[in-house]
Amino acid sequence: MSTKFDGFGSGKENPIRVHGRFFSELLPLIDDLAELKLILYCYHALHQIEGDYRYLHYSDFRDSGLLMGMLGDVYPEMDPDDLLDQTLENVLKRGALLHVEVELEAGPEALYFLNTDIGREAIAQLNAGQWRPDRTRAIEILPPRPNAYALYEANIGPLTPRIKDEIQDAEKEFSAPWVEEAILKAVEYNKRNWAYIRGILTRWKQEGKHDEGLPRASLEDGKRYVSGKYADFIDS
Repeated sequence: MSTKFDGFGSGKENPIRVHGRFFSELLPLIDDLAELKLILYCYHALHQIEGDYRYLHYSDFRDSGLLMGMLGDVYPEMDPDDLLDQTLENVLKRGALLHVEVELEAGPEALYFLNTDIGREAIAQLNAGQWRPDRTRAIEILPPRPNAYALYEANIGPLTPRIKDEIQDAEKEFSAPWVEEAILKAVEYNKRNWAYIRGILTRWKQEGKHDEGLPRASLEDGKRYVSGKYADFIDS
C-alpha cells in the first residue's frame, strides 16, 4: 500500500458533512487512532444510507475490509474481533456513538447511531415501540462515484475555472445527475465539448427526458440550442 496520498481530484468529490463539534469538542478527547478511524468510518458509512433514521449493524463494521484493515494497522498484534469490540466499546464510552439492542428475525442485534438529536430520537422511538428497523435493509459501502467534474476532466478536456462555473450553473439548473448523464451521452456520440453537453440538457428540459436517450438526429444538432456565453465552447 502506498504511504503517500496523491491528492484530491478537481471540483467536488461527494463531500461528507462532519459536525463542527467533532473538531472543537470530540477530537481533542480522542487519544486512540483506532477509535478515531472507527468514528470517521461511521460518518462515511452513514452518509451512504437513506431513511429518516440512519444506523449501522455490528456486521457493517465486521464485514468491512476497509475498516478492519485500518484497525489492524493500528494494533496488528490483536485478534480482529477483539479489536473491533474494544474499539466500539471505547467509542460508546466516549459518547460519539449510541447503541440499542433490538430483536430481529435472526435474533438480537445491536444497532449503532451517531449521538445526534436524530440518533437519540430513533432510540427513543425504538424503546417506545413506535419505530422498527427495516429487516431487509442491507448496506454496501461503495467507493464515491465520479461526479460531473471528474467525468468532464476524464472524457472531455481540461477542467478550467470557466468550465467549473458552467458545470456548477448547469447542476443548479438541471440537477447533478442530469449533467453527469449528459456528459456521458456526449462521449457516446463523440461530441466532446461543453456546448453539446449544454444542448442535450436544454433539450431534455424543453422536450422531456426519456430513458432511451435522444434521437441521433437531435444529438447531431445539439449546437443549435446554444447561444450567448455558451457559444464560445462550440467546436469549429
